[in-house]
Amino acid sequence: MLTLGLAGGLDPVHEDFLDTPDNYTYDGAAVLVEDGKVLAASEEERLNRIRHSNKFPFQSIQFCLERHGARVQDVDRIAYYVHEEAANALLSRLYLARPEIEPRVDARTMLAGMLARGLGCEIDPGRLRFVQHKLTHAVSAMHHSGFDESLVFVIDNAGGIFLGRRQDSGVVTLESVAAMPPSKSFGRFCQAIFPFLGLGLFDEHKAMAMAPYGDPSTYASQFKSFYELLPNGDYTLHLDRAGLLIGKIEPRRRNQEPAQSHKDLAASLQSAMEEIALHVLTHYREITGLRNLCMAGGMVENSGTNGAVLYSGLFDNVFVHPAAYDSGCAVGAALLASYEAGASARTGQVRHVYWGSPIGGEPRIRAELEAWRGFLDFEKADDVASRAAEMIARGATVGWVQGCSEFGSHALGNRSVLADPRSLEGRHGLNSALKRSEGYRPLSPTVLEEDASEFFDLPPGMESFPFAAFVVRVREDRRQMLPATTHVDGGARLQTVSRETNPRFWALINAFKQITGIPVLASASFNSSAEPAVDSINDAIVSFLTTGIEFMAVGDFIVKKRAPAWNDWMPLLVSLPPYVRLFRTKGLVERKRRTQRDEIRTSYDSRLRRVISGDLCELLLMLDGEKSIQEMLGTDAEESERGRTLLAELNQLWSERLVVIRAGLERR
Repeated sequence: MLTLGLAGGLDPVHEDFLDTPDNYTYDGAAVLVEDGKVLAASEEERLNRIRHSNKFPFQSIQFCLERHGARVQDVDRIAYYVHEEAANALLSRLYLARPEIEPRVDARTMLAGMLARGLGCEIDPGRLRFVQHKLTHAVSAMHHSGFDESLVFVIDNAGGIFLGRRQDSGVVTLESVAAMPPSKSFGRFCQAIFPFLGLGLFDEHKAMAMAPYGDPSTYASQFKSFYELLPNGDYTLHLDRAGLLIGKIEPRRRNQEPAQSHKDLAASLQSAMEEIALHVLTHYREITGLRNLCMAGGMVENSGTNGAVLYSGLFDNVFVHPAAYDSGCAVGAALLASYEAGASARTGQVRHVYWGSPIGGEPRIRAELEAWRGFLDFEKADDVASRAAEMIARGATVGWVQGCSEFGSHALGNRSVLADPRSLEGRHGLNSALKRSEGYRPLSPTVLEEDASEFFDLPPGMESFPFAAFVVRVREDRRQMLPATTHVDGGARLQTVSRETNPRFWALINAFKQITGIPVLASASFNSSAEPAVDSINDAIVSFLTTGIEFMAVGDFIVKKRAPAWNDWMPLLVSLPPYVRLFRTKGLVERKRRTQRDEIRTSYDSRLRRVISGDLCELLLMLDGEKSIQEMLGTDAEESERGRTLLAELNQLWSERLVVIRAGLERR
């Protein structure tokens, strides 16, 4: 039985009509499941190239179906990650806010209509399922943990504690033990403090990375008034009291280096969340006697809190779902809908999440690289792992693009950028190459699974960390060997690499070990600050060309950059992404002087307004589909200052992913 699970917003990529500030429909995804086993999965951001995409996952649906060779008619159930009552309530609020919306239909009718328009066929509303959001988090973690019985902790806007049990059929059942409403949300706790840190939505990882540099005692007295630990594992948050910090700390401006006061504040926030989580879990571990724990929910992306739970000794086994945030809800929705049939494949603990797009074989890779011949030099390597390891050992940053892309928030060796962990220069070089301004963020160590305990102080019985979900302790005598991946407090967000699950990545790290004696590489996701992690070969090429990464290994090919000539740019095809809009406004400024303002805006972020020149706006307004750069600029542009200026401006927009530039002889 095939089941399709969905998460995400309501709008197609080019619209923002149904998106509202209180509609937290980010991190869209689609997952195809057969009898409890994931066949294919993709996050919409990987395909539409919008970070934390709040659009409906049309491209992810198409990918999943095509990957399995199925049609939507072959799918028995389609499950959405919100309870039907909640979905209808959301639509009611939307209709009140925007009376112009017609027709006013219920959630089931709207979802069926959206799928029909996007997929080009009628969808029977009876095939649709709506499932409670927090249950999708809980069941995805429990199902993939492999545990027969476990405590399940969902840390989300509306979370809770569950008892998870696996039946002989493989079906997971959940018994609610305690509900945690939005008033207890860790996310809301963070958002109350983040204005002082100069952080915003999706910046939790930055606050966590800042925390080890601070002293939590500095603001301990203020934080003690922000929350209260109650008997029986309960607690309450007093977020209205965050205003007590006004006058005690100067709010940080965005892109300003954090002061010590900001680091201390981040440390206090991190300490508070760890204390609350351990308070809750201590109580429910004691009353249930369960020694297994599963965790999911958006705030479980905080690997520091996960590490505190791991080392607390409360549990023998701790499993964090590799897609703990809302993309993972597509997995849970599909599983819950498939359980309706009463059976599910009985599986052990999931070992990998390479469920996304494959890069293809050698002919496809060669053709993609050849199309960019004026910009790239490449050659096939007899042993790509050894060649890449040699370059990394010499201090180079290397993009590593292999196999199928990962599902989840972390690159796990198939869409990664790698550096030497033995020097801080490796960390600074990689962060600089990817245009990441937060120098305080360390890289993740990726280590051969069999060597992990030699470099990291791991809890007894926990030797495998394939999903980079925990901060663990680096052994004191090894910290000086790994400065690029070791935080100031001696911690590191660890990924262990198994020869069985990713032999090519294992071979790369092993080759680096043969050269240096260190079975560890420093790793980051292959993405710049302007985009999500790369998915396709073309994504990787574009990111490579518009960042400071020095080399790239794609399949068996080693790739480096070359300086393109003017004529190399001319055949490239330019188009606007579907999420981009052009605005030209005219008005009066001081002294009644008439002015014109040309801007690029997007359908996914109303705050993004990028001013462009009038000349370039004219050229982009004339695009109908796509044109070559030569057609846009004219044949004599090389000789003019105007032509060179326009090409430079176009290149800058390309690096910001506000225009598409691609190589190709045939137009799409």
